[in-house]
Amino acid sequence: MAARLVHESAGGLYDRFAGGPERAQRVLRKAFAQQGSNASSEVIWVSDLDGEVAAAMAAFPVDQTPRRARAFLTLTLRSLPPWRWPPTLRLYYAGARAAPPPPAGSLYVDALATDAGQRRRGAAQALLEAAAERARSLGLRSVSIDTGIDNAAARALYRRAGFEEVAARPGSGDVPGFVALVRQLG
Repeated sequence: MAARLVHESAGGLYDRFAGGPERAQRVLRKAFAQQGSNASSEVIWVSDLDGEVAAAMAAFPVDQTPRRARAFLTLTLRSLPPWRWPPTLRLYYAGARAAPPPPAGSLYVDALATDAGQRRRGAAQALLEAAAERARSLGLRSVSIDTGIDNAAARALYRRAGFEEVAARPGSGDVPGFVALVRQLG
């Protein structure tokens, strides 16, 4: 369930990255089972409601982003036939430049999604609060997240959770526009 929700958090980008939804799900399940990537179990948190996983979040200190992203890329490339590597690499490098960079010294929320049947019940809000507590425990100054520039519902949720929009980048080519949000911790 967590891998499915992380998959949904990217709005189809995992499908394009891995070459289709089935392959994307397979790669995410492999990443979940192995440590070191941005989709590994050690960075995935879940929120449950009524005994069911309602939401999932991937979060880690921002300085780990390059290493974790490369680990996920390596895992993906190993799962693909070589002729799929060029478009995957193009999307990887385009995606790395698409979202405004999160500030140093923050906990970066790389993925956050709530099951469609569980929305508006506080599961995502609980995960964002857990992220803030984790950031504080690590001595980090903020929590950062980005989302699609057209994702009004996510942007509203993040603002209600104390995040401020700090930067935006319009879409370009194959990559949608993104907005970056930061919650300063006191």
